[in-house]
Amino acid sequence: MSQRADLHTHTLASDGTNAPAENVRLAKKQGLAAVAITDHDTAAGIAEAVEAGKEEGIEVIPGVEISSVAGGQDIHVLGYFIPYESAELHERLARLRDARHERNKLIVERLRSLGIDITLEAIYAQKQDVEKNIGRPHIAEELVRLGVVESIAEAFDKYLGKGGAAYTTPKRMTPEEAIKFIREVGGAAVLAHPGLYGDDELVESLIVYGLDGIEVWHPDHDEAAQERYRKLGEEYGLILTGGSDFHGWRGEEPYHAMLGSKTAEMTAVEKLRKIASLRKGR
Repeated sequence: MSQRADLHTHTLASDGTNAPAENVRLAKKQGLAAVAITDHDTAAGIAEAVEAGKEEGIEVIPGVEISSVAGGQDIHVLGYFIPYESAELHERLARLRDARHERNKLIVERLRSLGIDITLEAIYAQKQDVEKNIGRPHIAEELVRLGVVESIAEAFDKYLGKGGAAYTTPKRMTPEEAIKFIREVGGAAVLAHPGLYGDDELVESLIVYGLDGIEVWHPDHDEAAQERYRKLGEEYGLILTGGSDFHGWRGEEPYHAMLGSKTAEMTAVEKLRKIASLRKGR
């Protein structure tokens, strides 16, 4: 077993296709020492993953990926070692999912204005769980099912990604508020995939505001981006993290990338754990 961890994976609790326990088993198969469950605006999948981790002998890091908006685009902040059994945390995350639902309605309205016969009901029917934590990948899947596009990637390129015809970012919390949220609940805050934002001035301002770490190794970062954010993180004394952003399978291909394809050292995990423990007062 390697001393590495995939610190960015999604499950059925948000927009992944695997049950949480499946991610844990896959991490074990990939030879990892640890895996983080970081679903969008929910901690619902963590308890199952933790139990699977005990069975498989692999550490499960309780996490979350908080959705925020700055400059008209989505900015994601990862929180690690969150108190996933806390009722208060679940209540606060539920309020964030309400904002996600509003965005989904706006996207569907824009798609329908473009002449696409898509309904919110059909999209939400994809998930039967209570939380109905629906995101853009579910909308993309419905566009594929309707024959509007041939793939998830095409759906994002044409309609759902930044610059797409139906892209929208309704009022949500700011990245600074997301960082504050994570710190308040006793977690460690890390900026997800900074290379996707095309705004290193914003990235640096969030570092100064109070980030604990930065995601250096990510499938959407080329070597130049990895090196840029590694140097930036070292300059500010941040924890350098990495993860696959694995969302399970779309057809026969892993989406975003295969679990374990991007990782961080376990020393980064220990640093995140220490910060969260201090923040919780333990």
